[in-house]
Formats: sequence, structure tokens, C-alpha cells
Amino acid sequence: MIRSEACVAEGADWLARSEPRFAHALRLTGPVPLRRRPDGFGALMGAIVSQQVSVAAAVAIWGRLEAAGLTDPAAIPAAPDEALRAAGLSRQKVRYVRALAEAGIDFDALRGLPDAQVVSTLTEVPGVGRWTAEIYAMFSLGRADVFAPADLALQESARVLFALPDRPREAALRRMAEAWTPWRAVAARLLWAYYRVDRGREGIT
Repeated sequence: MIRSEACVAEGADWLARSEPRFAHALRLTGPVPLRRRPDGFGALMGAIVSQQVSVAAAVAIWGRLEAAGLTDPAAIPAAPDEALRAAGLSRQKVRYVRALAEAGIDFDALRGLPDAQVVSTLTEVPGVGRWTAEIYAMFSLGRADVFAPADLALQESARVLFALPDRPREAALRRMAEAWTPWRAVAARLLWAYYRVDRGREGIT
């Protein structure tokens, strides 16, 4: 489990000792951020709201949903589609949010389930794909050995850091990440941090 910055630092140190390229990345990024988030219905609904929109748009939509009292799973089934659409949700996301509210997920029980079972439980809900479930497990549940290889930034960061000829696809990056067990979630954090550093360096003329 990743509960604190000390946990992340332990994982980053292990990765740096195990893989010279991670040691190089860590020298450039500095301490790897914790990035823990709350868990529960709101966290997963927020992930659905954020899909395929900018951060600013997601924040605005969430604010309107909160103001309308539509972030509570008990309120959503009774709300008309028009109210959810007025907050900024697409028709598809209205369907996804309703499905999540009606799924009856025991979020407290998720905390004690194995990683694979967390992912399988969440992906049974329409609109919650494997990437969303893995991100939830990493940041809301603090799982130390979960990775999200479908993430494009992770793929591109791995390509640059490991000098790969092409950006690895999901299956290839998942296999690659097996070597980073038991700290795959810290490897993801480090790759994201390295991605930001690398993008910043590219922007310097």
C-alpha cells in the first residue's frame, strides 16, 4: 500500500537501484509525488465526468453537479436526464453515471479486495474501463503494484526513457512493467513525472 510520501520514496529508491534508467529519471524529476485521492462513489463518478474533456471543463461540470445536488448516488436515479445534461454531461455520460449510481458498489469492501478483483468489479460498470479502474486502484486505494499501460503519457514516457524505436502499445508496456513489481504504481508516477520534465525540455529553444 502507498499511504505516504515515504512509501513513494521507498518504491522510487527500489526502482532506481533495479533499473539505471529509472535512476536517471529520478535525478531529473526529483522526489516523486504521492498523488493520493479520496476513494468512494464521488471519486469514480469524477473519473467518468473527466473522460475526454479538459481539466477545466471537468471542474466546471463537477461544480454544477455539486450545486444541483447530483453527486450523491441516491439522488441520481431520480434526477431527470435534462438536469444531468444541463450540468454538462453528454448523453453517454448520463447513462454511465446512472449505471454507476445503480451498481451498488461497496466501496468500503473494495479496500480489502485483491487488485485484480478491484479492477474486475469496477469494469463491470458501463463507462468504467480498465484504465479508469487501474487509476482508481492506484490513487484512490493506494495500491503499490498496479499499472495503467493504456495511458498514452506512460507509453510515450517509456519510449523516451528506454530509447524504444516506437511507443509501446498497452500489451507490450504491461509486459515490460512486470519487471517493476512490486512497485509498478511508483514506476507509473515516476514515468509521468519524467514525461513532464521531458516535455518541458523539448519546449526550450
